[in-house]
Formats: sequence, C-alpha cells, structure tokens
Amino acid sequence: MNPLLYTDGYKVDHRRQYPDKTTLVYSNWTPRMTRIKGVDQVVLFGLQYFIKKYMIADFNANFFKQSKAEVCKKYQRRINNYLGENSVGIKHIEDLHDLGYLPMVIKALPEGVSVPIKVPMLTMYNTKAEFFWLTNYFETILSTTLWLPCNSATIAKQYRKILDKYANETSSVLEFVDWQGHDFSMRGMGGLEAATVSSAGHLLSFTGTDTIPTIDFLEDYYNANSDTELVGGSVAATEHSVMCMGTNTGEQETFKRLITEVYPNGIVSIVSDTWDLWKVLTEYLPNLKEDVLARNGKVVIRPDSGDPADIICGNPNGTTEAAKKGVVQLLWDIFGGTTNDKGYKELDSHIGAIYGDSITIDRATEICVRLKQNGFASTNVVLGIGSFTYQYNTRDTFGFAMKATYGEVDGASREIYKNPITDDGTKKSAKGLIKIVKENGNYALVDQVSWEEEQKGELKEVFRDGELVVDHSLAEIRKRIRA
Repeated sequence: MNPLLYTDGYKVDHRRQYPDKTTLVYSNWTPRMTRIKGVDQVVLFGLQYFIKKYMIADFNANFFKQSKAEVCKKYQRRINNYLGENSVGIKHIEDLHDLGYLPMVIKALPEGVSVPIKVPMLTMYNTKAEFFWLTNYFETILSTTLWLPCNSATIAKQYRKILDKYANETSSVLEFVDWQGHDFSMRGMGGLEAATVSSAGHLLSFTGTDTIPTIDFLEDYYNANSDTELVGGSVAATEHSVMCMGTNTGEQETFKRLITEVYPNGIVSIVSDTWDLWKVLTEYLPNLKEDVLARNGKVVIRPDSGDPADIICGNPNGTTEAAKKGVVQLLWDIFGGTTNDKGYKELDSHIGAIYGDSITIDRATEICVRLKQNGFASTNVVLGIGSFTYQYNTRDTFGFAMKATYGEVDGASREIYKNPITDDGTKKSAKGLIKIVKENGNYALVDQVSWEEEQKGELKEVFRDGELVVDHSLAEIRKRIRA
C-alpha cells in the first residue's frame, strides 16, 4: 500500500485548510497524563522502528521506487472513492514523489529514557516549505506505532522496580530478576506487530520472553545480535494438551518421563494444574523427589489457575492443608533449600515455580510481600506477564498525543497552542518552539523559545530528509532504562 494512505481520512485535505502561504508546521509527541498508579514517567521506545520501517523502508519500496503515474493513479482512485467528489488533488503527491525523499526532521530524546508526564519526547517538522502538510499527516501512523511499545516498556520497568526491590530485601540471587518477569503475552495481543513491539518493550527490562519474533525485531531494528548477547530466551515447557494426552491416571508417569527421559538435563517447566495441583505437590513430587534431585537442572512447577497470590503463597482460608500452605511452602517441605544471609529461604536449585496467568503489577507486589512475610525470597517464583498486563491499555493510558505548537505563514512565526475551556488541563499543549532541559536529573519542558535556543536542548536529530541520523542499539537502550 502507498504509505501516504497510512493516515486518518480527515488528514488528506488539511493541506488546503492551513492558511495560505503556510511554510512550516512544527509538532511534538507527548504523554499528557497517567492512568497507572505510581507511574509518572513514561519510557520512550519504538521510534527507531517507526523511522526504519515506515519512513524509510515503506516509503522507499512502496512510494518513491514505484512509478509516479501508478502511485498517483492509485492514490487518486482511493481518495475519490473514499471522499466522493473532492478537490484534494494529486499535484502535492507528484511533487513529493519527484523530490525522492521525506523532507522531515525528527528530534527526540534517547530511546530508553523515562520522560515525565507533559514533557515532549520528540518533535517533528518539515524542511521544505511546500511540504508543510506532511508534519501532522504523520500523526496517525506515528501514534498507532509508538504508543504501545512506550506503554509496554514503561509497565515492564515498573515490574522490574518491584521485583528488584524485593530481591534486594530477600534474595541472594539478584541477577535472577532478569528472568523473573517473563513475557507470555503474544497470543492475547492485537496482532503480530502489537505482540512484537510490546515484547520488545518488555525485553528492555527483562530477558525472558515466549514471543520469538521479537528477537528478529530487535536484531532488524535495534542492532541486537543474539549470537553475541542475550536478547531474549525461554525454556522447554509443557502445555495442557501434553498433560491431558498423558491421561489423568498417568500424570505421575508423564512427569517422570519428562524429567528423566525427555529432559534429563536443563530447565523444564511443567504445567501442573491440569487436574489437581495439590495432588501433584503432595503425592507425585514426593514420589519423584530423587529423580528431581538427580537431574542437572531445574524442574519448574507451573500452576495456571486460581488466585495467583493464594496459589503461590498459600491461602489461610483454604479448604485443605495444601491450599493453606501454597506452592512455595509445599516445595520447600519436599525439597528444602537454604536460608540466605538476609534470613530468607531459597528453594533447592533443582526445583522452582512459575505462575503465568492474570498477573498484574498489584498481584506481583502482593506475591512478593506475602513471600517475604512467609520467610521466603521473592526470587523463588517467576511471573509470566501476559496480555492481561500489556493489552489492557490504550493510547489514553498515558494520554499520548501529537500536537502542533509552532508554524510559519508568509515568513512570519506563529506560536500556536490548544487549551480547551471544557478540559481539565490534560489537553493543554505547549506553545511555540520547545526545548527540553535536564533539571535535577529529570527532563523538563521549556516552550516559546527561539530557533537558536531550540537547537541547544536535549532533543537531538534522529531523522533528516529521508535518512536515519542516530542508530541506537538494544544494549544502549537497556543501559539507559536500568540506569
């Protein structure tokens, strides 16, 4: 598809709606509010993908390298069929094709940094006067591409903060937190691109993912190399169909075959609540204790139903002793472990647990708190973070918007802004040219500056006139997000 059609329908004729002799439109992309308690800064991530994929690859392959006559014919057909009789025209499309590149500048903060609410992450403006209409024409595709990876990177960072906090308080294996948050979201996301860019945001803070395409994504767009660095990984794991095919009466035999024959070494995760989780923990595993301890690796028990905190940490109101104890205590009763220097129990290295259903930030926190109260290190369990976390969000989670704040008409500057009288202040925009500065370690907005001042801020050019100017690596971005 012609990438000039990657836009909202009302955008196609804004060129004629701007004042006569408009020569420049200058806009910014900003998170304007937060709907997540305790989160007041948002991670910038996904811009480099947007530039490489859409502004360079798609425009080159599907617009500039196509026949001008054919491109314009198809564009005109689509708009005429869509709007009916209209005067949108195609000369501006022909002129852009003749130019051969996108005459735009994007300036941005470094990917991976956390940006306070109401502080712009990037600005965008045209470099040739006749293409002023392009700036906000890009709002739709930029918005639909960027908000999800920014959201997921921000939420993953919040998980990381929680898991780091409790690991520091209770655990001797702080490096395990890299794996403690594991991305299980792919099947529940809004399509393959959504799953991939969201998982990439997750992998800025963790190394565990079951979303295989995101490894290629990070190699293709963020200079990662899975041969020389750990981009993302996972372990062998069963699903319910495997356990069901082994039959209810043969479940213990299925466990034994998996841990002694199929996976005699390494890590294997076995879903354990197909029928009776408590029976697995009080009968089958005690019977298989010597097999588990004889392996060179870890068997991970995976419950997938019930209240996560109660299942992992025990439910004082449970109807059985097993339910009252919970998974971690029951595993300790069977396999034991060690008490670390901080005074908290860590399971024997041959056994572990993961819970991967309906995990949220609040539930992750509760699990860590209750494990600590029970005398266990938080790192005794891995949390599978799925689409319940990453898909239950929208552009409005952080109020993302791209708004014009400056323009030039007939040689004169115009500082523009919006401030609806009916709004609570969320939609009030900056005004004029902007500069981002560092104050006490945080980014801050200064608006209504001169062009000279605009050039001095923290925003740096990452794209100009069809070319990528800055090419971040995954390693660099991970370093920023964990700083």
